[in-house]
This record gives sequence, C-alpha cells and structure tokens, in this order.
Amino acid sequence: MALPEFIAVKYTEEEAEYLSVRPVVRQTFRLEELVDMVVRVTGKDAARVQHILRTGTVAYNFYRYSWAGFDAAAEELTAALSRFPDPNPSRAFLQEECIAIELESAEQPSRHRIALAREGASRKRLFSGRSFWDALTALAADAAPAYREYSYARQADIYELTLTTEQSQQLVREAERLAPRALRMQLQFLPAMRRILFICPRLR
Repeated sequence: MALPEFIAVKYTEEEAEYLSVRPVVRQTFRLEELVDMVVRVTGKDAARVQHILRTGTVAYNFYRYSWAGFDAAAEELTAALSRFPDPNPSRAFLQEECIAIELESAEQPSRHRIALAREGASRKRLFSGRSFWDALTALAADAAPAYREYSYARQADIYELTLTTEQSQQLVREAERLAPRALRMQLQFLPAMRRILFICPRLR
C-alpha cells in the first residue's frame, strides 16, 4: 500500500501530570511535513520513524500530535527519508555559516548550558569595537572545531571545540569587557563552561 499523500492531524499543548483542557487543533499535513516533524524527534532512524508513523502520535515542541496510524514499507520509508541530510564529518567548519553557539559544562550530560544566538551575542557595548560573539569565534579561528554530529532537530551540523583552562578564563574576562549587561546575565555559569558547540544550518 502506498504511503498517504495527506494526513489529518490533531494536536494540543502538552500538559504534565493532569488532564489537558487546551483546545484541540486539526490540520492536514502533507506526508513530507509529517515525516519532517518525526525525524526532528527521532533522527534519521528508519525503525523509530516507522514505529511512530504506525502508532500515530508524537510529542514535538511542547505539543502532542496524533493521527490515524499507518504502516510504511521499508522501501517506501527509505525513499521518504532520502531527502534528509546525513552526518558528514568531512564537511569543513565555516565560521560565517554559524548562527548560534552553545557552551556546555564538563559533565556528561552537561549540568549547565548557555545558548547564544549570533544576533544577541554580536551586540557591542558602547564604544567597544568587538563583541562577545567575536571573542567566541576567534577561538575557532585559532583551532578548527571538530565535527560532532548532524542535528535533525536543529537542521544543522554541530561542531565542537574543547576549551583549555586558559581559554575558559579568557572568555570570562572577555565577557566582563565586551558583553552588554543583558548578555552578562545569561553568562553567569560561564566559568564552568568547558565546550563550545557551533551550530551551522544545513538542509541538504
């Protein structure tokens, strides 16, 4: 049986530990749109995607989506997934493609994380010629970040740079010198950060 071209989907906001009274919204998704949403949750894992399509429910971005489940044959699912990118460790890091940066503490999983968009972190203090974003990307110019993974949730390649103690201390000083007050409030855990993740979007 061929995969459906259109799927009737209903969704509502997720509410933990009690019955939701949020209104249910109904919408028609194209198959490509539904698979795209599922892949953002599962990654390009054919078995997991196949299971979710069959069970007919997935939680994504604080919403619970549901539909009449359907079976997807392996060959049909492979064709549907072929348009999604694969991880590519040979892909060179290009600083100008980076739109966001995350800093992580040393623990696995990280206890503390700081997420910075380029627009916000590029804001400069009055009379300053550099921004805190400039300080972060300067570290990548000195030592190229290593390829970490392709994130289907972000639709982006993720590159990682491990910070030395000296680099971490340097960033703390740069934050004090370059970051505007609002940005410094986001950086309260900066002394604990030991990794920088560079987020570089890629759709294909």
